[in-house]
Amino acid sequence: MARKRSIIDLCLTPKAEVPGPLRYAVATFVWVLVIAIWSILTYGGIMQDIFLPSPTAVMGAFFRLFEDGTLSQHIWASLQVVLMGFIISSIIAVPLGLLMGTFRVVQAGLEPLVNFIRYLPVTSFVPLFILWIGIGIEQRVTVIFFGTFFQQLVMIADVSRGVSKDLLNASYTLGASRRDALLHVLTPAALPGIMDTLRVTMGWAWTYLVVAELVAASSGLGYISMKAMRGFQVDVIFLAIAVIGLLGLFTDLIFRLISNRLVGWAS
Repeated sequence: MARKRSIIDLCLTPKAEVPGPLRYAVATFVWVLVIAIWSILTYGGIMQDIFLPSPTAVMGAFFRLFEDGTLSQHIWASLQVVLMGFIISSIIAVPLGLLMGTFRVVQAGLEPLVNFIRYLPVTSFVPLFILWIGIGIEQRVTVIFFGTFFQQLVMIADVSRGVSKDLLNASYTLGASRRDALLHVLTPAALPGIMDTLRVTMGWAWTYLVVAELVAASSGLGYISMKAMRGFQVDVIFLAIAVIGLLGLFTDLIFRLISNRLVGWAS
């Protein structure tokens, strides 16, 4: 009984660490609860298949598309689009965001424009991207880039501004040049925040995938989702959504592992 009370107290204590087995048990319970509610709604006849397919129907769609190779083909197409758009965006946004958050003159020049563009709806630019770039993979990559780049830029700039000036002043006192202070003091100090930003915006990249494949696409999870909508194949739509969620969960796990390796000291 005393052990049960200690676990309850631990769970109710703000920011207290809980045992690994308990975390896995809670996560498993939540997944089982969601699937149970889903099963009750569908198998119990509360929701019709045209609105909410049953778990069996979604699994049937999975095996059907997996066996003929269609699913793996579309997963690979979407993975290419998301990774290319995200990597290109990150390569540009990380150094530019650091400069924007470090140098006031860069901030004064870029911040008004960036804050204007980042509130523009990405969907409204899709016809323009098709007109300017065409209907190939370049257009889809551009949508992912446009949807993530400006958000990354603002968030990384905020991380850079949050680095204490005392660190820079201490490095100058020890004889560091401005270049050394930027590369060897400010950048490592901002790295934990940068990794968190990349992890969050990776989720946004997956969110914009359907937008990227909404028009003039011939492959990808967003494409099969839109194609299934025209044929009222709700099970395929749910399958595409589930696969995007699982791929996003997988990339998030990769970022967690990389962060633990690179900036484990910050946790």
